[in-house]
Amino acid sequence: MNRDQWSAVDHYFAQQLAPHDDVLDATQRSAAEAGLPDIAVAANQGKLLHLLARLVDARRILEIGTLGGYSTIWLARALPADGRVVTIEADPSHADVARRNIERAGLADRVDIRVGKALDVLPTLDSNPPVDLAFIDADKANNPHYVRWALDLARPGSVIVVDNVVRGGRVTDADSDDPSVRGTREAIELLRDEPRLDATALQTVGVKGYDGLAIALVTS
Repeated sequence: MNRDQWSAVDHYFAQQLAPHDDVLDATQRSAAEAGLPDIAVAANQGKLLHLLARLVDARRILEIGTLGGYSTIWLARALPADGRVVTIEADPSHADVARRNIERAGLADRVDIRVGKALDVLPTLDSNPPVDLAFIDADKANNPHYVRWALDLARPGSVIVVDNVVRGGRVTDADSDDPSVRGTREAIELLRDEPRLDATALQTVGVKGYDGLAIALVTS
């Protein structure tokens, strides 16, 4: 198999189970036109986040790394009318693009965009009500810090998702000096060692190439 085949399968699954709509298509176009990096989740990955939020009956979602708001929209659509996504974006220009996309989606009342470095914003968040689902998709060097904050803000039964954990296979390199690899490895070790978490990680292939994600359940 090769990337063309992986991508074709992803497109098939997306067409069948996570078809694009006008809002999501416009979100992707606006991000591209604004020059944002092409690192948003794929459609089938967005649908996975949406389903996870529904499975835990989420009312409050934390997203670390907004980018253009594509994954934010998938998450916000899973919420009840009084639910809220708090999403953190370090780049003000990215946040502006996301804000316009979220307004176009009719979800501005369910999304609270916080602009700033996540490690500055996270201490300002309240754990009451707790976070039901956390999606971590920002700078990888700080992944262990983000996992700890997500756990502090969560409740038993909450789910924490960490994206991009494979690092092109380099996550296995214990001697790597790449901050993204080191941060990801530390996050995986935290998921392993933290007694309040039960976790696994999966490798994936598709339109985003070779990657993967970790999913953790808060048990206590």
